[in-house]
Amino acid sequence: MREDLETIGAAVGRIVSGCSVLTTVHNGRSGGAVVSFVQQAAHEPLMITVCLKQGQPATELVGAAERFLLNVIGEDHTELLKRFGGDYSLEDDAFVGLGVRDTDFGPLIESCIAHIGCDVRSRIPVGDHDLFVGEVVAGGAVDGAQPYLLRRANGLDYCPDVSIPLPPG
Repeated sequence: MREDLETIGAAVGRIVSGCSVLTTVHNGRSGGAVVSFVQQAAHEPLMITVCLKQGQPATELVGAAERFLLNVIGEDHTELLKRFGGDYSLEDDAFVGLGVRDTDFGPLIESCIAHIGCDVRSRIPVGDHDLFVGEVVAGGAVDGAQPYLLRRANGLDYCPDVSIPLPPG
């Protein structure tokens, strides 16, 4: 017997996650999306998984490019969440006014605290999202920078409950 959905959603909402902007480029078109369903999946070879909502422009672009760049958001997150958290067309240039550098994987957002370049090894439909398995082939991080963490009010939607500060050190 399954418990009621609100109870289950409250439990799933307690899973803490970070936030990143996943970017990609294919045939001269760049795109990005906020992602919080990210997890390291293997050590050898080094792999991560990332989920993107089906039907989102960035999802199809990553599928076509077969590579992506994960730009890990730091504690100063508001602008990036607003810019990449909503729906936008690939014809809109979401990168205007941001400090970015072009890479083979996608735009590197300079204000982010880490950057992880991946080649897509697998794409698996999971419910209303696609799970991309990426082999990490490039990366870098800012020493001492802390990631933005969030906890959702429930696991049934994207609305954050609170951001969670990390202890110093």
